[in-house]
Amino acid sequence: MDASMHRRIVDLLDSHRIMTIATLRPDGWPQATVVGYVNEGLTLYFLCGLDSQKAANIARDERVSITVSSDPDDVMRITGLSMAARAHAVLDPAEAARIIALLPSRYPLQTVPLPFPMPTPAQVRVVRVQPTVVSVLDYTQGFGHTDLVEPA
Repeated sequence: MDASMHRRIVDLLDSHRIMTIATLRPDGWPQATVVGYVNEGLTLYFLCGLDSQKAANIARDERVSITVSSDPDDVMRITGLSMAARAHAVLDPAEAARIIALLPSRYPLQTVPLPFPMPTPAQVRVVRVQPTVVSVLDYTQGFGHTDLVEPA
């Protein structure tokens, strides 16, 4: 992937904070869930419950699909990403704590304190997601225009 496409993808990730992640249930059906995320470049992180179906699905099968998109008033300004990716639990408590501490920065306009403290790494599963294929959707270049790229 060239530098300009890498920048476009990171800019889209940086400008959003909600994604839909689809995992595979034991019966083979996909399960799609909306979660908040933080990203460091192309690497995404999200939290889920220790005993959640998402956590169990990912522990059984690391393959996931993700979408990130906007909802503009003008259809020809739709942009977004869809990704095939691999997801893994973050096992290092220090790394998990660092990621948890980043989450509030995604909400700079939050003025009311949270009604409870942020969870600790022992209370939640922090999941790291590494894309293997990214589809960049950009209607400004034509209806349904996509660029398919593989991260290096």
